[in-house]
Amino acid sequence: MNQPLAYVHPQAKIASNVVIEPFVNIEKNVIIEEGTWIGSNVTIMEGARIGKNCRIFPGAVISAMPQDLKYDGEETIVRIGDHTTIREFVTINRGTKASWETVVGSHCLLMAYVHIAHDCIIGNNVILANACTLAGHIRVDDWAIIGGLAAVHQFVQVGAHSMISGGGLARKDVPPFTKAGREPLSYIGVNSIGLRRRGFSDERINAIQDIYRTVYLKGYNVSQAINLIEANVPASPDRDEILSFINNSTRGIMKGYGKSRE
Repeated sequence: MNQPLAYVHPQAKIASNVVIEPFVNIEKNVIIEEGTWIGSNVTIMEGARIGKNCRIFPGAVISAMPQDLKYDGEETIVRIGDHTTIREFVTINRGTKASWETVVGSHCLLMAYVHIAHDCIIGNNVILANACTLAGHIRVDDWAIIGGLAAVHQFVQVGAHSMISGGGLARKDVPPFTKAGREPLSYIGVNSIGLRRRGFSDERINAIQDIYRTVYLKGYNVSQAINLIEANVPASPDRDEILSFINNSTRGIMKGYGKSRE
């Protein structure tokens, strides 16, 4: 439904049942799919690709130019999945030639004042709480939760089903299934409550906890822990996901609380 007090560029591709409230600005080279609602005073700039049944609340700015001095006007996009809610004054910048796109998955909740910088990849069912800020080139895997006022350093990876506490500063990678808290941000346990809510059995959670006891609580360095886990823990999807994440970490994983950050 095209609102007469909104501006929609004639080259934008908007599904017929998209609701556009007053004072929305939608530029060219934008695609918005069926059932999405665009609240008043939203700005959707060139390169936005917005899926079905999303809700975008007043003041949000989607697909603005990257805040990156290396950006040279290349044509890039923001891709947003289906059933994602974007609350007031969220800003999502489009990609650069590093990866050509910024991605937000389906069934995500981005609370008010969240910022997602260029070239971030956000998975499905992710929750970013109020005023959470992601620098460029960050990956956040499915079901992760990042608390309010938290900040994540560029190129950091946040594993699936993990949780970062409000106000935290993530400088290192946060492995899957873990909770990160305190200052400096550190391993404080397995996200067992979140895992139970998502149907993980106690046996499965206990196996994950055993793996992280080896990584964080028994005095081994990361390489020693990896070798012990590979040798002694039977292969499983969870074990393999943890090992793959740690082995592929480029910034290194967060430390246990009280350990050296070096």
